Amino acid sequence: GSFKDRGMTVGVTQARRIGARAVACASTGNTAAALAAYAALAGLRALVIVPRGKVAFGKLAQALAYGARTLLVRGNFDECLELADQAGERLGVYLLNSVNPFRLEGQKTIMLELLQQLGWEPPEWIVLPAGNLGNTAAFGKALREACEWGLIDRLPRLAAVQAEGAAPFALSFREGFAQRHRVEPHTIATAINIGNPVSYDRAARAIRDTNGVVTTVTDDDILEAKAVVDAAGIGCEPASAAAVAGARRLVREGLIGRDARSVAILTGHVLKDPEIVSHYHRDREPPPARANRPIEIDARLEEVERVMNA
Repeated sequence: GSFKDRGMTVGVTQARRIGARAVACASTGNTAAALAAYAALAGLRALVIVPRGKVAFGKLAQALAYGARTLLVRGNFDECLELADQAGERLGVYLLNSVNPFRLEGQKTIMLELLQQLGWEPPEWIVLPAGNLGNTAAFGKALREACEWGLIDRLPRLAAVQAEGAAPFALSFREGFAQRHRVEPHTIATAINIGNPVSYDRAARAIRDTNGVVTTVTDDDILEAKAVVDAAGIGCEPASAAAVAGARRLVREGLIGRDARSVAILTGHVLKDPEIVSHYHRDREPPPARANRPIEIDARLEEVERVMNA
């Protein structure tokens, strides 16, 4: 699963409530998987629009398995989103991208659950991956409301982390959000491979309200952080690992103190992108420091013993 599941339960419930017969989304993968699953449960037709060749197979497989009509667009995510918008306006399908406010209401529960688990004592920092910026917007709204309701007495600082190859929000942050940037994105973290994030305005408010920051990490940083998370027995997809890589960078730079109470949000399961796992451990040359190469042996106990004693 991924964090998109939380928002999609609310979004699909609203679609049923208003009598929609079909739901649609553009996606880099996780939204498509969540939409397909919950639409199937609700008995609604599902249409997912994804950029061809730019969606991890684990996510595409979910959309196909759950029965969604899946369109592979010769273009990028932003073109898919424009197409989904047009379908919503002209074809009468209910759009469930993060521009839909009910989606963000569902994603807010991540923050409320986190705060509850911490005894309503907010951490100093909350670090999260940033692609289409729905989570950044939802987290900011959840934190503002928790403060207004008296559940917490201060706002933690948000740190949104983008991949260097897909960092329009980071570019805008460096200019004080004076202008909105768009880029042609390219990163191995497909879930955040977005050049024109739809929740930009609401996410910018979240960063301002929490005195937050936006930073970037390289694809190598992401893969290294992912290997650490995976080896701990937790596991995550590459976009999730951007949060851990970003937290490490902010600690190195001294912005987050080494003793600061901080939380990095993981947003997707390790099996969302199995190709990246296989490539990292089996195919990269030279092997990364944390690569765990499979070892081919003959069917002899001595071979097993040799490997175990190495």
